[in-house]
Amino acid sequence: MLKANVGWSTEANSYEAGKASAKKAVVDLVQTKVAFLYTSVDNDVKEVIEGAKSELGTAPIIGCTSSAGIIVPDGFISSENGFTGILALGDPELNVGVAASPRGNDPRETGRKVAQEAMRRAGRTDAPAYYYMVASPAEEEYYEKGIADVIGEVPIFGGSAADNTVEGKWSIYTADQIFADGVAVAFFYTDKPMKNVFTGAYHETTNSGIITKIEGDRTLVEIDGVPACKKYAEWTGAKPKDLEGGNLLVTTITAPLGVKDRLGNLIAIRHPMNGNEDGSMNIGANLAVNTAVIQMEATPDEIIASAGTTMAELNKRMPTEPGAYLLVHCGGRRLGVAGREQEIAKLIKEQANGKPFITVFTFGEYGTENHGQNTTGGLMLSFTAFGK
Repeated sequence: MLKANVGWSTEANSYEAGKASAKKAVVDLVQTKVAFLYTSVDNDVKEVIEGAKSELGTAPIIGCTSSAGIIVPDGFISSENGFTGILALGDPELNVGVAASPRGNDPRETGRKVAQEAMRRAGRTDAPAYYYMVASPAEEEYYEKGIADVIGEVPIFGGSAADNTVEGKWSIYTADQIFADGVAVAFFYTDKPMKNVFTGAYHETTNSGIITKIEGDRTLVEIDGVPACKKYAEWTGAKPKDLEGGNLLVTTITAPLGVKDRLGNLIAIRHPMNGNEDGSMNIGANLAVNTAVIQMEATPDEIIASAGTTMAELNKRMPTEPGAYLLVHCGGRRLGVAGREQEIAKLIKEQANGKPFITVFTFGEYGTENHGQNTTGGLMLSFTAFGK
């Protein structure tokens, strides 16, 4: 039977924050098989991990810095001293292999490397039942491809490391590594079910067009042959100054872009991050020429409500009683409703029905829907339940 606990702390001393969080998280766990650890960029990450290890021993640790706070059963946790939270899982029938690596020269090859190492650490040579990934916000799709080269299309969940101000101060870490640019994975070997709901919970509008020009993977230059910012302004009535530089990131939280998967089962949200002088947009995930892009929309109230409805859908999908939840919530999405995080926490807690959970705020989310391919999105929810 799966047992899980959540511990958290806002202790000013980072070592003590890690230790206190871990001490709560391991209560009554005979053997901790994995500990998801999330902390603030305002904490000394190394000290947090060392403090956690003083209680966790040799248990695998994986996690990243979270944007502005975390949500646990006690609510939204954030403070001037930073924050630390841990979800620890224990189950005699669960085997977890954790591996990590900085980016290296080729993200896809790095993905292959960490997949092989995660299997080795689990003492297995076969594909896991599912896996968790955390990466830097830049080349997540290439890490996913490298992992799939080794294990195939195994269901993914997780999200990208974040900071408080999109400055690149984030960290990815395991028990023995800390870095800003790279990837970490946890491979789960178990017969118990895991279900994930991956959604932006936005509505489609009638505004759509064909991507006619991009630069690299993530700069949207033209839609229907028109500069992207100009086309977006036509669709939404936005003022040009609202689309300049970093203004675009905030403006588009309630009206982002989306791309459908090949079967139409998932609309992966594409968050415009920066408006450039030539009218192009920097986007938070990969794009492709000659595919359709859709303008999406949701009100702040709908963004908040989606946490509860997504949890309800997750519970509906579970064939057995959930034992714990790992909830990945976009940090930009949180920014759009800043000051109302406790409303999100309340909705999640109501649907968790007393089961332990932790919510991390990320700068990119991963998942799949209805047997589609694993993918990366922004402004999304990747909510996961582990069978008891």
